[in-house]
Formats: sequence, C-alpha cells, structure tokens
Amino acid sequence: MPIPTNAPIPQRRLLRDDVYRSIRDAIVRGQLAPGEQLRDQELGAWLQVSRTPVREALQRLAQAGLVVAEPGRMTRVAPENPEAVVHARQIAAQLHALAMSLAFPHLNESDISGMEAANEELRSALRNADIDAAITADDAFHEVALARSGNPLIPDHLEVVTATLRRAEYLHFDSVKGSASPQQHAEIVASVRAGDADRAMALTCENWSTLTSDRAD
Repeated sequence: MPIPTNAPIPQRRLLRDDVYRSIRDAIVRGQLAPGEQLRDQELGAWLQVSRTPVREALQRLAQAGLVVAEPGRMTRVAPENPEAVVHARQIAAQLHALAMSLAFPHLNESDISGMEAANEELRSALRNADIDAAITADDAFHEVALARSGNPLIPDHLEVVTATLRRAEYLHFDSVKGSASPQQHAEIVASVRAGDADRAMALTCENWSTLTSDRAD
C-alpha cells in the first residue's frame, strides 16, 4: 500500500525515545546510582507512562551497557566497568576523528567561532566546577564537526559510547576539573585555522583517547 505522506508520527515513538533519554540521563548523571534496582512500575510512575516504554528503554540501556538485566529476577544500574570505558573511549576517538576529517573542507569562520565560544564556556565551567555546563560546552564544541560531517550515522553510533564516557565523568568529576580538554580544543581550532586537516583529525582523536584515562586505565 502507498505510504501516507501527511500522517503524523505516532506519539508512541516520540514517547519511547523520551523515556529512554530520561532514564539514560538519570543513570549518566548518577541520579540512578550503580547497583540500584530499577522497577518498571516506579520508573513509569516517575515518568507518568505505562510499563511498555519503560521496558523498551531498559532493553536499549542494557544493550548500551548501562543496565544489567537478570531475566525473571531484576534489573539494576550497571556497575562501573573500567574496561568498558576504555573501549568506549577508543570508539569515540575514531568516530570523532572521522567526523573532523569529513567536516574539515566545510568548516567556515562561523563554525570556528562557534568552537572557540564553546571552548571558552568549557574553561569557565571547569573553573566553576559545573559538571553540567562543562559537558554541555564540550558537546557543543564537538557538535560543530559532527554537524558539518554530513554523515548522520556517526552521531547515531556515538550515542552508546558517549553515554558511557559521560557517566564516568559525572561519577568522578573531581578528577575532570583539571582536564586538558580546553587546551586540546584550542590546538584543534589552531589546526583548522592553519588548514592542517591531518593534525586537526589527529588532535581530535587524541582528545577523546585521553578522556577519563586517569580512571579507566
């Protein structure tokens, strides 16, 4: 049958994604702590949804390694796993480097200014020990290359590994305050301005390769 072109997207799909993001963010921020038991009914009451989207969200989170499900028994927030952080860091480094490589020919002065502004916000957030602002600023810096890469599959694949890395940062923010990321970001911007694509890509890879390394190795 012909696919309708004017039919609205079913609300259930949007609801399912919202539920997933809400539970994911609570785990990443440590509001749902490692080892904490997750009950469908309680999560549904918190989010004011039925148990179905909650169960679907927990399945996705289990695939992402943020939740441990014991069939027929219980579901818990996954404990910290240093090895998983290392693996996530490796994948994130390569995907962000790929994004920079694809984006480089398309980066303009407005993009570069946006990266510089985000980096200044990151410096300020780290000085003020504001974890939420720091992560928002770091995301904004790297989002420039992700958006300019023209490849929508890269952010999709980063979804899983980035959550694992951000969770490690939230759980151990004291060791992130002295992060070298602002300086690394400044060097990336300098490479972009100099027209050195290889160096910009290598520095981007290094930036993600060293993220949370003092805790995971």
